Amino acid sequence: MATPAPQAEIPWWQKYLARGVGCGGGIIAMGLGVVSCITLTPLCVVAGIWQMIAAFIVISAEAPCCCMFVEFVQRYSAWVESRAHWQKAVFYVLISLPAIIMCAGISTIFGSGLIFLCGILYGLMALGKKGSREDMIAAAHTSTRPGNMKDVLVDGASLSPA
Repeated sequence: MATPAPQAEIPWWQKYLARGVGCGGGIIAMGLGVVSCITLTPLCVVAGIWQMIAAFIVISAEAPCCCMFVEFVQRYSAWVESRAHWQKAVFYVLISLPAIIMCAGISTIFGSGLIFLCGILYGLMALGKKGSREDMIAAAHTSTRPGNMKDVLVDGASLSPA
């Protein structure tokens, strides 16, 4: 089994929040996908099927105990767990968008929106912790010295020896 990739140190509650939104949002998205399929518009039927497939992918990655009778889910979940947070964020955001684009109904917007929210939470986890106050003050002082930009942009040609 592959060892998980080193992730930035993030609070425990943020990990569980993303997993909870992924699991709960996936279950809700699956139910709303069924509701979206009950229509006469063919594109909304396709959007509902897409939403149910996306929900299954998210549930099997975030809560493999919900799908323990499907053979490949344990390996798939371990593989997803070894991915970086930004990769999960991009993947979840991308699989949530087609259903909303195909049929912009309340069930697809809310259901796929929860999968989108899970992707956003993983994106925030990928950004990592905010710098300390002292680090931010030091960075602000070094980048905003008076005359620094003028010296480089305007007088930069005259500073080089000829």
